[in-house]
Amino acid sequence: MQGRFPQTVVFILAAVVALGAQPLPAQQAAAADPTLQEQLNTWYARTVRRVPGEWGVAVADQRGQLIWGVNATRPLMPASTVKLFTTGFARSVLGANARQVTRVVGTGFVDLEGNWMGSWALEVNGDPTLERPARSGPMLRDLAAQLAERGIRRITGPMAIQSAAGEAGASYPTAWHTRHMGRRFAPLVGSVTLNENIISFTIAPGGRVGAPPRVVASSPEGMERIVDIKAKTVAGRRDRLRILVSAGGRYEVSGTIGTGRRGRVYTAPAANPRVVLEAAWGAALARAGIEWVPGTSLGDPASRAGSEALAEVVSAPLDSIAHEVNTRSLNIGAEALLRWADPGPDAARKLTEHVRQITGDQTGVTLADGSGLSYEDRASPWSFVAYLAKFPTTPAGRNFPLLLPANGTGTLRRLGTGPLAPGVVRAKTGTLANAATLVGYLGHRDGMLLISVMYNGSRVYGAKQEQWKLFRLLGAQGQIIPTDSTEADAIGGDALPPN
Repeated sequence: MQGRFPQTVVFILAAVVALGAQPLPAQQAAAADPTLQEQLNTWYARTVRRVPGEWGVAVADQRGQLIWGVNATRPLMPASTVKLFTTGFARSVLGANARQVTRVVGTGFVDLEGNWMGSWALEVNGDPTLERPARSGPMLRDLAAQLAERGIRRITGPMAIQSAAGEAGASYPTAWHTRHMGRRFAPLVGSVTLNENIISFTIAPGGRVGAPPRVVASSPEGMERIVDIKAKTVAGRRDRLRILVSAGGRYEVSGTIGTGRRGRVYTAPAANPRVVLEAAWGAALARAGIEWVPGTSLGDPASRAGSEALAEVVSAPLDSIAHEVNTRSLNIGAEALLRWADPGPDAARKLTEHVRQITGDQTGVTLADGSGLSYEDRASPWSFVAYLAKFPTTPAGRNFPLLLPANGTGTLRRLGTGPLAPGVVRAKTGTLANAATLVGYLGHRDGMLLISVMYNGSRVYGAKQEQWKLFRLLGAQGQIIPTDSTEADAIGGDALPPN
């Protein structure tokens, strides 16, 4: 923030006018409780001294009328709070109960010996919950079991992969900075997604000195099929294993591991999700008692003419996925929702248009991705509170606050202690190396508050602590946010955008 913060913050009909902040027209300010104004003044004066940087704050009533703000219309880097917009956009396009489908499709028949005589292919559509052994979601083993119920005991041919939206694959989003490549929160994104495109396997020593180590656990199942062991077991407890990824997406383990070592766990984003899918599919077929004979296909697997669904699994409803995306701040899940809603190259632009249409803010929002991992994303504090107020009043926005985590859960677990009772807050966090944002609903004793507090600067950890303090301050003796559909419909109203 430019200039020196004054000792007091002057209110003009309940709108904050601080040095460096944009004055708000009188007709766009709602009446504010003097105690609330004083609390916000005190918090902000202390915060900008402790955590210098660029701050933007908007506090509105439940109708979306701004009652306090600093730099409320200034576009700032929002980080993961973009997911809030993405879930609303996906809900508007697809509906709250939409489900993602994964299929085995093909043409042909089962002969008397259980051979599938014809073509087959896996149709994957980017379900972020597919094949997650440690979490809920459909599993490849369920697909294979359905094939076995058809009497299939053997399939022939290389694995063909297709997607209802076009070419099947996964890649690193161009909107994401390359500095995030290889980190678990930034896996490859696309129609080929399983276990959130994260792989994990455990290498344990062999049964004797000189024996090769073993893969004793993996996620997803079948990873041992693409792990090449070139290491050996030695005496002792030391682990000197080296794990490298080959150009083809396989994993090579070299070095040594001691007989006294319990095991070495390797976890990373999948280097080649297609290779992982093939390994997991092979393991699923084997579990179902189906032999897979790689070889020449008996039909054209790419042809969809006359093909039928041989097996099918479906995801949980969109609302369930959206809630998990916001609660865990799952980047691949947010990008999957955006691509599900619009698989074309202009998805981010359409997301931006959606937010602008809902909020009326035509200049404060420009989004480059659906997860907030892009450094090119921009949103103003005002755009967030306007969206929180107005989207729940649209046909697609019913119970929208419930798609955000409650305090004490997920990324809001640190707001589960102190003066805040469980359920007083429904909000979304956002964090990057130079951005910290907290946006959401707070059940205040004088009515619902909509809060967006954004920080861009180098002191992210300190900024997050101050943001928590603000919510704790305003949420003391707060009210539980309604979870009943009828009550939740009361959240929202006509938001008046600032000039």
